[in-house]
Amino acid sequence: MIALENHKADLVSFFRSQPLAVLATHYHGQPYGSLVAFAASQDLKHLVFSTTRSTRKFANLSADPRVAMVIDNRSNHPSDLRFARAVTATGRAEEISKDAPEGFLAAYLDKHPHMEDFVSSPSCALVAIRVEVYYLVTRFQNVVEIHLT
Repeated sequence: MIALENHKADLVSFFRSQPLAVLATHYHGQPYGSLVAFAASQDLKHLVFSTTRSTRKFANLSADPRVAMVIDNRSNHPSDLRFARAVTATGRAEEISKDAPEGFLAAYLDKHPHMEDFVSSPSCALVAIRVEVYYLVTRFQNVVEIHLT
């Protein structure tokens, strides 16, 4: 088993460099993808994003908290086949208090200060994914699996 500590500094740097991610949820077996602004907790055990409670993604994750989030650095050029990198995180999502002592809101707003008004809205939920596994993919074939649980 590969330890998170072996890749932690690299993942922290990668996650800081990418403002957006694709969140995958599902409802009755039908997958659904959403672009979200995300942040990672310092220990990388959680990924955080915000959404209004009226969205399809929020309804989906409320029905089944199992989700995946893909963070990548593709540029949509042919060179991506050799140089793009993607990290898929799988885990369970839940709405968390904006006052949670873990500092998730501060980490999120530190990365996305332009989202403060949105996150402050009563209709907005702050959601944390408790990451179970990270899949790091480079060169489309090199896969490293990191289990956190």
